[in-house]
Amino acid sequence: MKISTYLTFNGNCREAMGFYKDCIGGELTLQTIGDSPLAEKMPAEMKAYILHGTLSRDKLVLMGSDMVGDKGLNKGNNVSMVLDCDSEEEIRACYERLSEGGEATHPLEVSFWGALFGDLEDKFGNHWLLNFEAYRQGPPEAV
Repeated sequence: MKISTYLTFNGNCREAMGFYKDCIGGELTLQTIGDSPLAEKMPAEMKAYILHGTLSRDKLVLMGSDMVGDKGLNKGNNVSMVLDCDSEEEIRACYERLSEGGEATHPLEVSFWGALFGDLEDKFGNHWLLNFEAYRQGPPEAV
């Protein structure tokens, strides 16, 4: 299992991630909303926003996005923990335990990028993104 940091921005993710790259180096990849399957569902003015960005350098992984939840960007929800799990059993157990007393905001489902993914807010108000990459090769018959 691995944990990473995920930052949420309000339209300036590209600028911020570029700044962090200038500061600490590494390789930066950015996917816009317009270059994703979500493009047709989003307003035209959002297509240049960053859906997902990753800055990688050795063991460092810093991720970011301009995708703000329904509650808007507030102090406390601009940083998320990303939990990359090693098995379907592990992600399901972690999701169930972390969401106890909190809010299961996005139940686990196979995402358009091929991972089993979901997010939640724990009982302390912290935001978690859970990811299991094994589905990149295609989900099993019964999910």
